[in-house]
This record gives sequence, structure tokens and C-alpha cells, in this order.
Amino acid sequence: MSETQPTYDRIGVTYSTQRRPDPRIAAQIHAALSNARTVLNVGAGTGNYEPSDRQVTALEPSAEMIAQRPASSAPVVQGHAEDLPFADNSFDAAMAVLTVHHWSDQPTGLAEMRRVAKGPVVIFTFDPDCHEGWLGDYLPELAALDAQIMPPLSLYGEVLGPVDIITVPVPADCTDGFLAAYWRRPEAYLDPRVRSGISSFWKVPNVDTAMAQLALDLETGEWHRRYGHLLDLDEIDAGYRLVVTK
Repeated sequence: MSETQPTYDRIGVTYSTQRRPDPRIAAQIHAALSNARTVLNVGAGTGNYEPSDRQVTALEPSAEMIAQRPASSAPVVQGHAEDLPFADNSFDAAMAVLTVHHWSDQPTGLAEMRRVAKGPVVIFTFDPDCHEGWLGDYLPELAALDAQIMPPLSLYGEVLGPVDIITVPVPADCTDGFLAAYWRRPEAYLDPRVRSGISSFWKVPNVDTAMAQLALDLETGEWHRRYGHLLDLDEIDAGYRLVVTK
């Protein structure tokens, strides 16, 4: 991002306690990095999904997020995706996890990733053409937000060249607290601490009203009547995608 005050300086104060990498998602990301030994993690946050068996350099704009990185995490540079402070082909690969929608100039940021990576560019993102699932029924504003900030999947190929688009299922017991992580645990969204680690809840109106309706529907059984079939599933396609350059 290229804001005076990066988003997560304001909203990321509890991020490290609410967001922990899910090992199944991590396995897909790490496999996509192939045999890269040096990896740049753009918009690295607190270091989630950084592979421990590679030489990783992290880049993150938010001082708040940098402060929450564990002491054992990869070295971090404060900077922005749109102006990476590295020479061409400095890394074997580049990765970005649930961050592109926060960038102020997404095509430029993607082009910068392509510039500094000799090998694969791996991006974990969300398809804005997907419905937000049952949570979107309570907060229809989420779809409008996605359309505004989430790049269409076509952008990646336009900027990066040929890419593979891989579906990343969200497991029922997902350990990462991103927006759709609690699809089978609806009561979790009633916890303000859970919502505090999800940027979308900071950007849409009527959250309190929507959560009050969710609480009522859980109490009366209406949620289970409408969505109880989901409780029989172990994972769902919630719209999350891995974009990998060919």
C-alpha cells in the first residue's frame, strides 16, 4: 500500500493472536514455490505462511505488523509492493498472501513482483466473482467491497503472463482467521476479537446490526434451518484462489 498510515497500523493491533497459518493452505503455497531457495514475501504481515526451509525476505508497510513478527521470523524491510527496493531478479520466487486487495496500485505491485523474481510468483487471493456464502446474506455490503478492492482474476494473467488458478478449499477447522474461516463455526463471528483480525469488518457498515441478527438466528435455530447442511461438510470452496505463474 502507499498510504500515509498503512491500513494495518490502524486495524492490525490484535492480528498475531487472531491469525495463524493453516497448515493445509501453507502446504499448497509452499508447493507452488517449487524449488525456490530465496523467496520475497510481499505484504508479509506477521510472517504467516513464510516457509521455514527457504531463505525468506519479508516486505511489509505497516510498523504495527512488523512489531508483531516473531523474533525468529525472516528479516523484514518496511516498504510497499508498488516500489520494491530490490534489483531485477533478486529472488528465486515471490509470494503474497491475502494482501493484493490492500495495495493502492495493484498492476504496478504485481509487475514489481514479476520484476524481482526469477521464478514463480505465488499469490493467495480471493475471487471477487464468488459469492460470500452465508455471511454475505447477513452483510451484503461484502460483495460490493470485494468488487471495489479485489482485483479480478484476469488481472493476474494480464500483468504476470500465463498463470494457473488453483482452488484453495477452506477446511472446517481452519486455523487462520480470515473472513470465511469460520463458515462452519458461525458463533465465532459474534466475538469482537475474531472480527478485529478481519479487515473486511472494519470497512463495511452495519456490522453490529448484522451480528445481532446472526445471534438471534443462532438462538432461534433459523441459521441451522437455512445453513445447517454445511455442518456435514469438511471443507468448502469459499472463493479463495492460489495464482501461480507458469
